Amino acid sequence: MNLLLAEVAQATQRLADAGVPSPRNDAEELAAFVHGVKRGELHTVKDADFDARYWEVIARREAREPLQHITGRAYFRYLELQVGPGVFVPRPETESVVGWAIDAVRAMDVVEPLIVDLCSGSGAIALALAQEVPRSRVHAVELSEDALQWTRKNVEGSRVDLRQGDALEAFPDLDGQVDLVISNPPYIPLTEWEYVAPEARDYDPQLALFSGEDGLDLIRGIERTAHRLLRPGGVVVIEHADTQGGQVPWIFTEERGWADAADHPDLNNRPRFATARKAMP
Repeated sequence: MNLLLAEVAQATQRLADAGVPSPRNDAEELAAFVHGVKRGELHTVKDADFDARYWEVIARREAREPLQHITGRAYFRYLELQVGPGVFVPRPETESVVGWAIDAVRAMDVVEPLIVDLCSGSGAIALALAQEVPRSRVHAVELSEDALQWTRKNVEGSRVDLRQGDALEAFPDLDGQVDLVISNPPYIPLTEWEYVAPEARDYDPQLALFSGEDGLDLIRGIERTAHRLLRPGGVVVIEHADTQGGQVPWIFTEERGWADAADHPDLNNRPRFATARKAMP
């Protein structure tokens, strides 16, 4: 074992003791980041090339600063995104939400599907859809100027039309034309603040996390926005907390003009997102 791998083993233990959920992964990712190699190449770093700055970044992760803030990058499906303070770090759970949306759009058999991403954050969802549905027309909106600094970097050179604004008032020019509305909105109840992981609670923007006493305030608003934007037969896909399974589909009722409202599990088989179809007139 070379020096770096021995240090990674020690770092793994330190991160585990600090309560970091994935200590081995993070210790290796940070070692690769500091030494400018891939994770699978750590064994090739010569002892003389060990960089003591490794322990500086381990100390930051030990204090529960997000791994993605330290490295400045986050991975989402086939994307590498730039992230940092002021923008919500995309989570693996959202990848299954996007996967369902891609399948739904492809099943529509629309030549150039029109897609709207509300509360875009880093742009992960919008960019993934633009990349994986090649002829799609993707529009995204984000309210926070701090987050937009990162969104703009990520969507630069892409086909995504990015605008700043309130998700509840966005894209009046697209009313009644959209095939798919998708969103990963804030959905944590204010009462749950103390139970949120430090990486999210202390580093992700509050605007991207919390939404009223039950966490569903913005989702209720997005329901009306989605109904305004979608064409008859168009679909809405919206992420929610695993503890809100069963609650969100009830927001998309037949009385409000919806059909086929349902919940769906993530890769861990926990309820993670709801979908509904705008009813035909």
